[in-house]
Amino acid sequence: MKVRRSAATALASVFAVGALAACGTQPTTSSSAPAHGSKQLQIFSWWTGVASSKALAALNKQFVKEYPQYKVINEAVAGGAGSNAKAVLASRLEAGNPPGTFQVHAGHGSLYSWVQAGDLSPLNSLYKQQGWYHDYPSSLLKLLTFHGKIYAVPVDMQRDNVLWYNPTVFHRYHLSVPRTFSQFFHDARVLKSHGITPLALANHGNWEATLLWSDVLLGTVGPTQYDALLSGHASWTSPGVIQATRTFTKMLSYANTDYTALHWDQADQLVAQGKAGMNIMGDWAQGYFTTDLHLTPGKGFGWAPTPGSAGTFAVVSDVFGLPSHLKNKTPTLDYLKVLGSQKGQAIFNPLKGTFSPRLDANPKAYDAYSQSAMKSYKRDKLVLTIGQGAVNPGFTTGVENAMEILVSNHNVSQFVHAVANAAKSNPLP
Repeated sequence: MKVRRSAATALASVFAVGALAACGTQPTTSSSAPAHGSKQLQIFSWWTGVASSKALAALNKQFVKEYPQYKVINEAVAGGAGSNAKAVLASRLEAGNPPGTFQVHAGHGSLYSWVQAGDLSPLNSLYKQQGWYHDYPSSLLKLLTFHGKIYAVPVDMQRDNVLWYNPTVFHRYHLSVPRTFSQFFHDARVLKSHGITPLALANHGNWEATLLWSDVLLGTVGPTQYDALLSGHASWTSPGVIQATRTFTKMLSYANTDYTALHWDQADQLVAQGKAGMNIMGDWAQGYFTTDLHLTPGKGFGWAPTPGSAGTFAVVSDVFGLPSHLKNKTPTLDYLKVLGSQKGQAIFNPLKGTFSPRLDANPKAYDAYSQSAMKSYKRDKLVLTIGQGAVNPGFTTGVENAMEILVSNHNVSQFVHAVANAAKSNPLP
């Protein structure tokens, strides 16, 4: 019990990114089957935004169509970009009251913490039964496997290292999409001279600025050194980390001054409205642009890899597992079969603005942005992102705490040493 309490408490302190923040923190309950005497299955997530809610409802509807004996209960907890949900989940697991299945991110951070706490059961037999070892790339399966056992099923794939821009604004001022940091600052100076905010930034929680810093770090040191840092095989006080942090603080000088008051989608809205030229955010922004704002990819918004990161795909994948202490595991296993299937993911992902991580996913089912992201996912090197399942929650919390200070005082040396201390106190895998 002590191990579970420690892991759950740590996880509850880490922000997740894959949802639109909404008011309130109470579970949102909806059913998808009216059958008398049906078996209930609780689906626990932080998906309360427009795009993600529609996608989950459609997936649940397909599940009930294939398994009409079940009634789905949507236990979505809003607010805090996932932190509220994780706190509620930790309490439920601690009390021995697990939901049927719950959302987590792929990687050696959040997912592994639940595995270490004994809260998830292996799914090797399900993968073998469904043929999933051949349907998903081995690079992704490695992020779900610990000590030879696989613990979750991925439902979507998202890219973290994306620069979004307003095509109309860029065309008006004859700007090219920045591929390097030098080009970024050139564009920023031009935009600022015309009264346009160069970089739309949100940091209502510290995860948004941490995500930006992570992408700058990736673009500065490259994927090999970046992986070495996240795996504990490189120093967090190295010249590359220092240079990346200096670049990051320079970027802050071109951002909107009210970024601590904004949620991530509000920063994206500034770009959509032409009030800002650029924003760096994961491609859950795609769902916001298309589903909430009804913008056309390539016209209403444009995209490119973040500066310096071309050829690399920063992975953020939502996955669901099998809680260890369920009295009846059959409903969950049936749900995971649909969630991991080609049909289930073809229904879910276009609505959410993400794409299916399956190798047999049909690109024609997706828009121009998702098609381009799918090509990168299958071709480029995959890396994880700090705060999105990459490393242990204690380190992530340490980075985010240091980030809160950095965005205020811009003290690079203080920040770098704080991150190094966080890595020392929370050994990286």
